[in-house]
Amino acid sequence: MKKLPVFLFLALFLPALGALFLLADESAKIPTMPGAVANNAVASLKNGIEIYSLMGVGPKRTWDDITNKMYILRLSSKKWTEGRGVPGVAGRLGASAIGARGQVFVFGGYVVDAQGNEITVGDVNSYSADAHRWYRAADIPLPVDSAVIGVNHDRYIYLVGGRSKNGPVNNVQVYDAEKNIWSQATPFPGTPVFGHAGGLEDDAIVFVDGAKKNTAAGNPYVASDECWMGKIDRKDPNKIEWSKLPPHPGSGRFGIVAGAGEKEHRIIFSGGSANPHNFKGVDYDGKPIGISPMTFSFELHGNRWDTITKDTFDVRTDSRGIVSTPIGPLILGGMLKNQAITARVLALPKK
Repeated sequence: MKKLPVFLFLALFLPALGALFLLADESAKIPTMPGAVANNAVASLKNGIEIYSLMGVGPKRTWDDITNKMYILRLSSKKWTEGRGVPGVAGRLGASAIGARGQVFVFGGYVVDAQGNEITVGDVNSYSADAHRWYRAADIPLPVDSAVIGVNHDRYIYLVGGRSKNGPVNNVQVYDAEKNIWSQATPFPGTPVFGHAGGLEDDAIVFVDGAKKNTAAGNPYVASDECWMGKIDRKDPNKIEWSKLPPHPGSGRFGIVAGAGEKEHRIIFSGGSANPHNFKGVDYDGKPIGISPMTFSFELHGNRWDTITKDTFDVRTDSRGIVSTPIGPLILGGMLKNQAITARVLALPKK
C-alpha cells in the first residue's frame, strides 16, 4: 500500500482533525447565526460538519422581512458565513431542504405579498458547496410548501404531503438527484396534512401531526394527531408500504421541528404548538401560540416512541428541520415561546 505524501495527508486530514477536536468538546458554545430567522429551511453536508440555514422570516415577522439569505456554519472553524442567497425574486417560507450528492437542494415553499397573500411555488434550487454556485433543478410536479423531506441512498429525495394551492395533499413526490427527474411514490393513506414533522432513515419515513382541513364549522384547519411510517421498497423507490403508528408522547401539534438522527436509527421531534398558526406565531383565533417543551424520538430498531425530555431548554417551533452533526442534533433559529424570532442554535439532548 502506497503512503500518501505528507503535504497531501495534511491537506486531506488536518481540517477534519481540527473539526474533531472542536466536536469533542460538546460544551463548546455554538455561535448564533448572523441573523434571526424562523420558518427557515435547513440542511447539512460533509457528515454534518457543514450546516446551512436558508431563507425564512426575520424578527419583524412581516412580509417584507422574509429573506432569501443563506447562512453557513463550518464546525471546523466555528464561524458562520453568509453565502449566496437562494435564487428567486423573493424569499420563501415553508421550503424544505436536504443535503445529497455534495449539494444542498431546496424545494418549494411559499412567498407572501404586501396584501398577505400566500402563494405556493414549485421552485427547486441546488447549491454546489464546492463551486459556491446555485443551479436550477426540475420544478416540483405538484408545488407544495410545509412538507416533510428525507433522502434515501444519497440519491432519492422524498417530499411527503404539504400544502398545495388547493390545500393539504397526501402525495409522496420523489426527486432523483442523479437524473434530475421526478416520480410519484405510494401516497400515504392518512388525512392530507401540511406543517407535519418527520424524517427518513433506514429506508423508513416517519411523520406525525400537522394541520388538516376542518370538516366542521369554524377555523379552516385543525391539528392532526395521526402518526405514520412508510417502508420504502429496496428495489423500487416509488413503492412504499404505509402503516399507522400509535400516538407519540404529548398531544397533536403543528410546526414540530424534526429530522433523522443520522446513523442513530431514529427520527427526533421537538417543540411545536398545539394549534396551526401563521408565520407570525398567531393561530386562527388570533391568539399567540404556546410551544410544547417535549422532545421525543421514534426508535426504528425498537419500533417504539421514546421521550427524550419533557422540559426542553430554549424550546422553539418553526425551524424547518433538525440537522444531525457529530456534536448531536441541532435546531437552527426558529420561534420562541414569546413569539420572538431567534438566531440561537439549540443543541438537543442526545438521549
